[in-house]
Amino acid sequence: MERKPLVSIIIPARNEEKFIDKCLKSLVSNSYENKEIIVVDGMSKDRTREIVKKYEVRLIDNPERYTSYALNLGIKNAKGQIVMIAGAHTTYSENYISSCVDKIVNDKCEISGGQVITFSGSNTSKAKAIASVISHPFGVGNSKYRINFNKEAYVDTVAYGLYKKELFEKVGLFNEKLIRNQDIEMNLRLKKSGARIMLVPEAKAFYYARDKIISLMKNNFGNGFWVIMGRKYAKYAFSIRHLVPFVFVIFLISMLFLFNLLKWIYLPVLSVYFLLDLFSSIQIGIKNKSFKIFFWGLIIFPILHVSYGLGSLWGLLSFVLKKANKEV
Repeated sequence: MERKPLVSIIIPARNEEKFIDKCLKSLVSNSYENKEIIVVDGMSKDRTREIVKKYEVRLIDNPERYTSYALNLGIKNAKGQIVMIAGAHTTYSENYISSCVDKIVNDKCEISGGQVITFSGSNTSKAKAIASVISHPFGVGNSKYRINFNKEAYVDTVAYGLYKKELFEKVGLFNEKLIRNQDIEMNLRLKKSGARIMLVPEAKAFYYARDKIISLMKNNFGNGFWVIMGRKYAKYAFSIRHLVPFVFVIFLISMLFLFNLLKWIYLPVLSVYFLLDLFSSIQIGIKNKSFKIFFWGLIIFPILHVSYGLGSLWGLLSFVLKKANKEV
């Protein structure tokens, strides 16, 4: 591979007028010059398309509207040797592409991606708490790219990854039957094929989180749903860690019927969960120097876990009933 390979940046988007301008500015002005930008738009009804047309980028229609279809359209139209999957809610450090390309060109990996620094979607205490929760280990587990892990490392997955395009010729494109979590399935498939995925901490992506609890719940419910439902369409749809919220919800439901009989199990587990919730909320409260953010953290951590777990439970029921809802 030549020293400065062409990078095709694919951005799936739909109704992203609030963020798409910032996203495109950061990519157009990125220090890596040999690049093309492809926005795959899901027939936006707001000003997204109007904003995109102000930039020298390729705009492709996505009549199916969902992400996996958009990603495959982008890959099929990509001219580069390396494909970057970008998010419209995100901006990127000036060195993001060059740092990640360097790891691939120097044969350290086949896939690379940077740290995700989460910003609040608005200036309210609630929004700031949401951003803190989804970048905390108690909120998102061992997702190193989300929790400010500052060492170069081989990982299971990265966000906004750069991929050797030849990988898609080897393992196939994204599974279009997966409406959500297609990235989880793709990364598992790539790892099974022997591809190495590297976290590049000096590359930074700045993600703007949802600023309303109902939006967080809906998004996590959908992610949890497709973790389970995805097994209907893919052999490797999830890892064991993705089932933890589901197990927790089953535990809570079983408690309604068996608490008196098994309180010696339930009480210690609930106590440990409450202490972890309290400790993690104190951490984000201190970090943000805000009692309100501490308070919201106490509420939002359980909401994050339970909404994901309920989504997985509904996914299991839908799997058994052989029904999938594209709107989830």
